[in-house]
Amino acid sequence: MSEHPRTPRTGSVGRRGFIAGAAAVAASATATGLAHPAAAAAAGNGSAAAARPNILLIVTDDQPKHTDWAIPQTIDWLGGHGVTFTHGHSATPLCAPSRSSIFSGRHAHHHGVRNNAASHSLDQSTTVQRHLAQAGYRTGLFGKYLNSWTLADNPPHFEEFALLQPGYNNARWNVDGTVQQLSGYTTNIVKNRTLAFLDKSTTDTRPWFAYVTPYASHAPNTPAPKYAETPVPAWNGRPSVPEDDRSDKPPYIRNATSTLDDGRETRTRQLRSLLSVDDAVQAIREKLAALGQLENTLVIFTGDNGYTWADHGWTKKSVPYSPAHEVPFYLSWPARGLGGGTTDQRIVANIDIAPTILDAAGIARPAGQDGRSLLGPAARDHLLVQWWKQGTGAEGPTSWASYVAKDKQYTEYYDLRTDAAGNVSGTGQVTFREYYDLAADPYQLKNLLYQATPAQEQALGVPALAAQLAADRSA
Repeated sequence: MSEHPRTPRTGSVGRRGFIAGAAAVAASATATGLAHPAAAAAAGNGSAAAARPNILLIVTDDQPKHTDWAIPQTIDWLGGHGVTFTHGHSATPLCAPSRSSIFSGRHAHHHGVRNNAASHSLDQSTTVQRHLAQAGYRTGLFGKYLNSWTLADNPPHFEEFALLQPGYNNARWNVDGTVQQLSGYTTNIVKNRTLAFLDKSTTDTRPWFAYVTPYASHAPNTPAPKYAETPVPAWNGRPSVPEDDRSDKPPYIRNATSTLDDGRETRTRQLRSLLSVDDAVQAIREKLAALGQLENTLVIFTGDNGYTWADHGWTKKSVPYSPAHEVPFYLSWPARGLGGGTTDQRIVANIDIAPTILDAAGIARPAGQDGRSLLGPAARDHLLVQWWKQGTGAEGPTSWASYVAKDKQYTEYYDLRTDAAGNVSGTGQVTFREYYDLAADPYQLKNLLYQATPAQEQALGVPALAAQLAADRSA
């Protein structure tokens, strides 16, 4: 469902500016492949085109699509002056696995962080920050790192950092090796620490990498005091909210109890918490402009995973339904010709971020990456999306894997579970299956495998999809 820009506030992009930027994006030709650095060198001017770019990676927490109302300044910059990816996904819709995929360019079954407790299973030698630091980049982290990470442990390969123990007000941080409490709203602290890091580029001429990751819009979705009562546009749900007849869904969805009011409440809190993220992004944009670095900075903005607003009665993440794994996804790099406000309809994911960054920095792609650089023309016809259950509790979904294409989605649930280190056990038996025709049924209301005959499954192409899913999971 489309959103409308919020009422302009002090220092924000006005309604007219936001609509003009959005219209420019919508009217642009679809990109089938972004300009590769070597091929696009002429897009910049002289030395700027030849220089390695600065890299800004902004990752929000639990931000689904359809939150445009809260981030008009972000969209004006990265949509109106960059590339909007219309099919952005999280390959595992859970915080720590997703962030580990962002760092490594790998699926969770390769990097090993299959749940939020397994953060220390990530091989830090595979991360984009390690490769950038080794190549001479100045590296900084500001905000959330990995769930279950011990706050006193410094994040490897970051030269400067303010690592947040998740929270919104007066939280604890590890600032360059010193654990301390910092007063104030954490999104504002993330912003200010990032701006200070950028200011140092006036005396330190190395290219920099900044990983900027506010806690918003994660629960409890606490807004800054000035936005605590900000009105948000009315929302009447979508056909999947809450979906009265769920007889064709797996047991945990048949038993789900979230209502439209629950979805509205979550949405309101998320949108309000994202207003400060939008302010932070605008402040970073202004700082880059003042420093003369706006043109040759590669900026990527995405969410670590999506979130449902009572879709199918579920108000969380961790499920194979579109609102949980679809995320906003933007890229801008004017010096390489990626600043014109275009759209790209390729299926992209968090596993593509590290390969894109390394490509931009001129660093050879390391072995083991599953993603591909978005700066080239490579495209996929489907994406593997998966999630593992931690422990043996009866609540919530069991482990699952899904074949996600633009026009269809096939999902299998399994008798599998993980321990705190991410190790997998169980029979692996398929316990439930779903197939959705996304072209005819974008809200995933009718599971075409429910009570389907073998002939109907054959007509849907399910045997081939199941074989491809098995191959993807074992690759």
